[in-house]
Amino acid sequence: MKIWFKVAFLILLVTGCSSKLAYNNLDWLVYWYLDDYVELNDAQESLFDTHLQNWISWHRTEELSRYITHLKSLRNDIESGSLNEERLQWHMNEATQHWARIREELSPELAKFALTLSDDQIVRMFAALENDNREEEEKWQDKQDDSAEKRLAKRKEEFYDSFKQRIGRLTDEQKAIIDKYVTQFVSTHLHWIEYRRAVQSEARRIFATRNYSEDAFIASLQALMTDPDAYRSEEYTRVRQQNNQWYTQMAAELASSLTAKQKRKLIDEISDIISDLSELLDDN
Repeated sequence: MKIWFKVAFLILLVTGCSSKLAYNNLDWLVYWYLDDYVELNDAQESLFDTHLQNWISWHRTEELSRYITHLKSLRNDIESGSLNEERLQWHMNEATQHWARIREELSPELAKFALTLSDDQIVRMFAALENDNREEEEKWQDKQDDSAEKRLAKRKEEFYDSFKQRIGRLTDEQKAIIDKYVTQFVSTHLHWIEYRRAVQSEARRIFATRNYSEDAFIASLQALMTDPDAYRSEEYTRVRQQNNQWYTQMAAELASSLTAKQKRKLIDEISDIISDLSELLDDN
């Protein structure tokens, strides 16, 4: 199922990085990702391209203005110093809704399009997905070869680098805030791989039924694409929620510690994204 989620994710990702060049070449980028999982024939490519152009048009017309409104709200919170835990959670919920709308919009046509895939294409697609799973397991195992102290040090550096990209050089106080929270986060890598396999297993089951009832196949596949979170284990869900809570608390403390220079850098970056999105919207 990753192949379909990637199509939706790429649309959101390109908007998130506000690259106008990438957004305007989104069709090429989608096919570039698609080739890793399934090779479409000419008829399929023509049909998919029609859907893709419609999705991009919908996204540009309906979604970009929502992102602009959301980003302006985020900018206002930063400017007013009101980016507390409650507001951060609100922004996270808004981001989740952006993603949910994309899934809702794309899933009906994607489910119908899946009917055109041959048995060989389906087999190759799931083989590629399982290869991804094994590669992720290898990445996790490589990390376990390091000592606990080394893994913690790497995690700290990852957080330092992530926030540095957004606000600039960190103060000692901000590094201390990150250090305080970083030990609280629990790795979800194996849970995530298990979740991927659960979704893919359900997708295999659905694809195995496609020759019995096309309507039932479309309905089942669409339901899976719009609510894959239902396949997360209780433990995975619990750990994710706890990690999100720790992250929100950490981000709120960091927000309250911003220097004037850091705040200006963050506001300017958000303003640049708003400007890029506005230009894309005007080009519609």
